[in-house]
Parts: sequence; structure tokens; C-alpha cells
Amino acid sequence: MRRVACGLILFLCALAWAQDVHPITGRRYAGVMSADGASWLTRPEREEEEQPDEALRAIGIAKGSVVADIGAGSGAITWRLAQRVGPTGKVYANDFQPRMLDLLRRNMAQRKIDNVEVVLGADDDPKLPPASVDLELMIDVYHELSRPQEMLRHLRESLKADGRMVLLEYRAEDPAVRTPPGHKMTVDMVKAEVEPEGFHLDQTIEILPLQHRSEERRVGKECRSR
Repeated sequence: MRRVACGLILFLCALAWAQDVHPITGRRYAGVMSADGASWLTRPEREEEEQPDEALRAIGIAKGSVVADIGAGSGAITWRLAQRVGPTGKVYANDFQPRMLDLLRRNMAQRKIDNVEVVLGADDDPKLPPASVDLELMIDVYHELSRPQEMLRHLRESLKADGRMVLLEYRAEDPAVRTPPGHKMTVDMVKAEVEPEGFHLDQTIEILPLQHRSEERRVGKECRSR
């Protein structure tokens, strides 16, 4: 009986471990930062380290387009997106932490920005309208997702047929990037995880000091990896 109980405990421990790592790459999920750490998102040195304006310029955001800021947090990127899409465009600011979204609403109100729609999502679903988004953006977010496969499938459904998904992640290939290992990814790792969920890695760009930018396009269901 004791042997059976021990075996069950080991199985449950293995199951718990398996739920915390990606089944394809074995990457351990980093977990999300709580609203208690929101000041990290607006730290002054972020402008130099990540160069968000340069990153958005390189991505190319059209006036009048619909953009989704996935894992928007307190809105450090959201307001920049809202300025770029202009009054005829729209930004979905998505997060699944209500406290983060409260901070974001306050941020948008202070900046008098009115083309942002706040969306409370779930850890596996951004809760965006289907086929409605031109660009889905995750900046230092994807590695935190606890259910990335389900999230990617829903993100694919939310994209327009010619829509793009862009991920910015700290470069795990570069030993000079001192971010903790769980908070950075290689391009190969990104490709291995996103392509089975109905995306094609279209291009990567390495113009930022610490991050690589990967751009994905949705593919038809008949082209999806098995």
C-alpha cells in the first residue's frame, strides 16, 4: 500500500512539473509579475534597455489599424500604440489581472487617451473578438504565459486573415543579456512553440540592444503542424 501511495505521489509531482513546462521545448514557464511589481514596467532605464519607441517604429503600426497589447500591464506600451494608430484606430489592452487593468485605466485617463478598450482576459484566452485584429503584440510577455498553447490558438482566431503577431523577448542566445534564464528565449525556441499552433515565423529582427523581435503570420488550418 505504501509503495502504491509513493508511486501516486511521484506521478502527481511529475504531472505538476509537466504542467509548468512547455511539452515541446521543455521550457519552464516564468509566471506573471503581479501588480505589486508594476513600477518595474515604467522604470526609467527601460527606455535605454529596451528602446520601446524604436521597437514600435521597426514593427510598423499603421494609422487606423486595430492593435492588441497582450499582457498590457499598467499600459507602458499601450499609450504609445494608441498614439500610433490614431483616433481612427483602436487598441485592445488585454491583461488577466484586474489590478493591472485598474492601473492602465488610470494611466489612459491621465493621458486623455480614448481609443483604448480594456479587456480582462484569462490565462488561456485573451477574450478578443474573432478575426478583428491587425497586430497582436507581446513585449516580454510570452515567456510568462502558463498556458501558451491554448493562448496562441485563441490569438490566432482573433487575427484578421492578413494579421501579424509580434513577440519581443530577451535574447537567450546572447550571454551578455543578464536577464534570468527563465525570462529570455531563443528564436529557435519561439519557432518551435508557435508554429504548431497555426503560425509561421515570418522574420526576426535584431536591432534592439537586448531583445529579438519575431514576427509571425497565421496560416490556414490545412497548413498547421501536427
